[in-house]
Amino acid sequence: MNIGIIAIAALIPLVLGWIWYHPMVLGKAWMGPAGMTEEKLKAGNMIVIFLLTYILSFFVAFSLQFLVIHQMHLKSILMNEPGINDKNSEIGIFISNFIEKYGNNFRTFKHGMLHGTIAGITLALPVVAVTAMFERKGFKYIAINAGFWIICFMLMGGVVCAFA
Repeated sequence: MNIGIIAIAALIPLVLGWIWYHPMVLGKAWMGPAGMTEEKLKAGNMIVIFLLTYILSFFVAFSLQFLVIHQMHLKSILMNEPGINDKNSEIGIFISNFIEKYGNNFRTFKHGMLHGTIAGITLALPVVAVTAMFERKGFKYIAINAGFWIICFMLMGGVVCAFA
């Protein structure tokens, strides 16, 4: 686990959001279905919004590592084995040898993007869509917001898989 890379990946929703929701991209198309006005946008405390967005995005990036890095599962499978934390124990040596031999398998940006996209479609899309339906928002609102999160998960998954 590389907390620095997780912290960098957590910046992706802020950067992508600045582009995605820019008035010249999808910002104007989003404002109507979201019930937003220029006045409402200006009324928010942007420091708090950006800080909380970053913290919540850190949680997303942290969680994505368990979905995009296959090697993360090895220790979780063996966590109750005696000697798991002793590098000189039989299980410790097994884990070291396994990671040395297979630790870089499927650790690419492309592979992380694949799993990030799958996570975006199977996790972010349903959450956005269910919330939007109860808020009586339409397809356009769902498509814009879910599309944003699917692309965020895709890029975050790529960064985390390749570099964390």
